[in-house]
Amino acid sequence: MCAILCTLSGFWSLAFPFAGMLGQVSFDSRGVHRLIAGKISSQPETQTVIAARFVGEADAEGFPQDQAWEHAPAIPFDHDWQGNNADPQRETRVRLLWSPDALYLNFLARYRSITVFADAGPNGRRDQLWDRDVAEVFLQPAGSDPRHYKEFEVSPNGFWIDLDIAPGEKRDLKSGLKRRVKVDEKKSVWTAELILPMESLTEHFDPAKAWRVNFFRVEGASEPRFYSAWRPTGTPVPSFHVPEAFGELAFGK
Repeated sequence: MCAILCTLSGFWSLAFPFAGMLGQVSFDSRGVHRLIAGKISSQPETQTVIAARFVGEADAEGFPQDQAWEHAPAIPFDHDWQGNNADPQRETRVRLLWSPDALYLNFLARYRSITVFADAGPNGRRDQLWDRDVAEVFLQPAGSDPRHYKEFEVSPNGFWIDLDIAPGEKRDLKSGLKRRVKVDEKKSVWTAELILPMESLTEHFDPAKAWRVNFFRVEGASEPRFYSAWRPTGTPVPSFHVPEAFGELAFGK
């Protein structure tokens, strides 16, 4: 099980190194909005996110050291799954790094309350994890069937689940992911880092080929809960399983 560290000294400066920076957006030859490393672009403008190339040394647990995340653009969102009802006190920011061997994610989640399961498997896996508070990423590697994608979730107390989703089926991915979670109760923020082995995501990784992606948060002990999506899914009732709504994930050099 991963350790949960609360009220960490210096946590805020690590978690929000770019909190005061203005967003910048560039356009590629197709007119696609892109995030600039170290900057933040507003959600309505952003359809493409960049995973920065991981350079430098990993720490003793295999995670990128703090300074590595400075090269990863922050992807912020705080609205619900329909793109409405923004709640800054439940804002999520995601950063991504990549190497030929792994995809690294850093979720930073402001929260109003935390509701988690008290039990999980010996390795921290918990079925139905979405029935409590979670941060999620759905990934669709290049060349995938349009309705085939991978789902990863992590909770504020470090429980997790990984799934392979396809029409009519949902199976355990058994990705071998690693996770690390920290909670700062004084600032009402929790963070989660994930290491997703590249071999569990795609058979042949080519950083020149863009993937599809979406990010989500769920918070609340009972309905109506807060269901938040980076790219709104637009469904009448909360649903994240709308691959047509995914944005683009590009891999920076």
